[in-house]
Amino acid sequence: MNPEVTEFIENAAPWQAEIMSAIRQRVHQAVPDAAERIQYKKPHFLKNGHYLGVLSPAKGYVAFAVFNATELQPPDGFFEKQGPPERRTVKIKEGQEFDYDLLGQLVGQAAETL
Repeated sequence: MNPEVTEFIENAAPWQAEIMSAIRQRVHQAVPDAAERIQYKKPHFLKNGHYLGVLSPAKGYVAFAVFNATELQPPDGFFEKQGPPERRTVKIKEGQEFDYDLLGQLVGQAAETL
């Protein structure tokens, strides 16, 4: 794991750090060879040099965009409706119940063709 990403997460609000840590854990469980780096001031996950996902903390939520997502079949309402089909985003608010394991499964599926 990249120490810059660790520092980024540790410097976030506690609730955001908790969400980002949970997502980071699921990404690495699903894609053990995923690389991490800070790019455009945000943590990015890559596989074989291709974008896999990006964490984006905001004032009221943490967003996570999954790249290479065109073929994913998530349950209705899991991802935001907006954005291009090859990039799907979840937004998780403080205290919100969220299925991190499902997100990990979807990240693993997206990574299969990278």
